Amino acid sequence: MTGFKAACLQVNASNDLMANCEAAASLAVEARAAGAELILMPENVAMMEWGRSNIVLKAMPEDEHLALSFFRDLAREIGAWLHVGSLHVLVGDGMVANRTFVIRPDGAVAAKYDKIHMFDVDLGLGEVYRESATFTPGDQATSVALPWGRLGLSICYDLRFPHLFRALAKSGCAFLAVPAAFTRTTGKAHWHVLLRARAIETGCYVFAPAQCGEHVNDRQTYGHSLIVSPWGEILADALEQPGWVMAEIDPRKVDEARKKIPCLDHDRPFAVPRGV
Repeated sequence: MTGFKAACLQVNASNDLMANCEAAASLAVEARAAGAELILMPENVAMMEWGRSNIVLKAMPEDEHLALSFFRDLAREIGAWLHVGSLHVLVGDGMVANRTFVIRPDGAVAAKYDKIHMFDVDLGLGEVYRESATFTPGDQATSVALPWGRLGLSICYDLRFPHLFRALAKSGCAFLAVPAAFTRTTGKAHWHVLLRARAIETGCYVFAPAQCGEHVNDRQTYGHSLIVSPWGEILADALEQPGWVMAEIDPRKVDEARKKIPCLDHDRPFAVPRGV
């Protein structure tokens, strides 16, 4: 397999869709000019809104989604693979899908994935999230064939469910995408260690583009878009400001890591412990 350059964007999205799209596009153009062939965007790249009614009001059906059309045109313009972290897609009954799109350099949609795990948490001090009140969870793990290997798809809170990533790796993925809008609270505690763990457990490269800064309703996200090697090394970290990071990706490193520690081949059945 040939190597390539991958870039992860880091944005501070507002609740203005076109302004967000243009900001992401500007970064993507820069990354492409620097040689990136795969460019990945964060979760909610086109919209960071707050409150169920506002989110539903601004969501759009997939076939009418202005951001999807915008990013398809962008892929054609710059001639790169684009991973559109996630868009809010209206799916009926007043519900929304948090949906990733992977777009080919010719502008065609190569794959899409709906976030499976809903972020329903209470972090204390009034920081409460109930994604299941607004979003319909997906039920299908998804991967897509790139010119350099297969990319497994996930979104943000999915990161805390390692069996998803193990299944993607065992199905043939060499790379994993984790676009996120991680809260500052959880990011400081868990972001780096979880992403490195997923890379180490699977022997995959992990691409994790992220939101950063302050958003509507005083929501704060952690930033630190990361690219992690199959051995768990952090190859690039975008820190806390909008921008992008890039790394050289060598698919042979996937095989090297898995040959050293072939844990994907070592699963064994076991009985689940019974309650006392």
